[in-house]
Amino acid sequence: MRQFPRLIVLTILLLHIVSSWGRVPATVIPDEAPIIFQDSLDWADYYFNIHRYKKAIPIYEKNMGAMEPDQQIYILKKLALSEAAEKNPDKAASYIYDYFKIEFHPNFLMHEGFDAIRDTEKFSKISGTVLPKLTTWSIVYFFVAIIGFYVMFVLFINKKIDKQGRIFIAAFVFIHSLFILNICINNTNYVFQFPHSYLISTWSALLYGPLLYLYFRRVSQSKNLFSRELWHFLPTLALTIYMTIEVYSLSRDAKLSLMLNRLQEDLNPGDSSKLLILVALKAFSLAIYAYLVHRTISKNHIGRSKRTYMWQKNMYAIHVCYVIAYLIYGTLVIMGINSGFSYHVPLVMMSLMVLYIGYAANMQPDVFNGLYNYTHPLFPKYVKSGLTDSLSLELKEVLQDLFHNQKLYLRNDISLDMVAEKLDTTRHNASQLINEHFEMNFHEFVNTFRIREAKELLKKQNELNIIDIAYEVGFNNKVSFNKAFKKDTELTPSQYLNSIRKT
Repeated sequence: MRQFPRLIVLTILLLHIVSSWGRVPATVIPDEAPIIFQDSLDWADYYFNIHRYKKAIPIYEKNMGAMEPDQQIYILKKLALSEAAEKNPDKAASYIYDYFKIEFHPNFLMHEGFDAIRDTEKFSKISGTVLPKLTTWSIVYFFVAIIGFYVMFVLFINKKIDKQGRIFIAAFVFIHSLFILNICINNTNYVFQFPHSYLISTWSALLYGPLLYLYFRRVSQSKNLFSRELWHFLPTLALTIYMTIEVYSLSRDAKLSLMLNRLQEDLNPGDSSKLLILVALKAFSLAIYAYLVHRTISKNHIGRSKRTYMWQKNMYAIHVCYVIAYLIYGTLVIMGINSGFSYHVPLVMMSLMVLYIGYAANMQPDVFNGLYNYTHPLFPKYVKSGLTDSLSLELKEVLQDLFHNQKLYLRNDISLDMVAEKLDTTRHNASQLINEHFEMNFHEFVNTFRIREAKELLKKQNELNIIDIAYEVGFNNKVSFNKAFKKDTELTPSQYLNSIRKT
């Protein structure tokens, strides 16, 4: 009878052990427990929770292959955290990549479990590449891209610009803006959030030169270019087809895996033979078309207004700076040298191009037509004017008589109101008349005649000195005269006089 209570206690204990067999115990399980009972995720989680990561890792790995995707995600996250706790950044990063290829949630990298490896090179690279971030450059590029798309739209719908010319220049601004936006998305790491933005501008890599060249061809010559110049777009067509097959047709997950694989394998742009070929082709295309644009501008400058010619030269100068910067960048990429400076300089040149065209679109829209200038600007200043075409031509003849024959410009008190009174019209109409027919403002118009008169007086080499000539042609002071003279001739009155005496 004495052993009866002991028998009851042993029986209860045996029943408890049997009922809890195969489950994670509430107390520490001895290492000698049979391994067959330690293969479940419950056991792996148990070891993970008590920080025995070395025991948890093989169990997680063993269960990995037989699990559904949702459970695989769970295991990969546990494995990444376990390896991080064991201070194995390479293994932790490998599991992070595997997890991202199934489910991309970069905020997982903010988990406190990665604190042990957060400062390591391996972890810093992946977190610095996939976690969204904002930089000063990315903000600047974003706003430039938005401005570019706006300018493209405004140019495209402006029917006052030659149809083919506006298509070429609008497309030119568009591909610049698209490339800048693509770079902005890459710099902020949002390309991983939106995988379909991967290489979205690459198809147009060979289009910069042809569009600019055809635009200048069109505004310099009144010829239909679409039917005869389609061959310029064949390289772009071939590249677009190739990119569609290789990248653009891929699913979102496939593009994400492609980017993650390149990141995981530490591949730089210079490590891709295909990219190197593209960089070389783009550099060659830019150089060839830059030469063709220069020849077109130089050959067909006669007949253009001075302002239009200067605008085209400035636009070409910015493009040449971009070409040179890209050639340097491409050379460094081919050599395997990555430099932040060489990376940003071409982008800055592209941004300047977009902003310069945008400035012209709003301030000097008449320059876009080259030889074929139109009268009304992009946002018509005189849209509500009562000045008809016939009246405008009539007033133009009167104005020419006032300045050519009566030499009204010699009066030092000349004003727009005075001219309007002589024309028997309004000040508003007088301003419109000068802007539309002579493509300059009132003061530029007056100074053109005054400087022309001053040059005639200087050629006579009479006893008048320079200040006397300034007063003679209508200027009130020598400073204004010198400034206007140099703007017109690129020489001071003294330099101009000396050049006459030498001849």
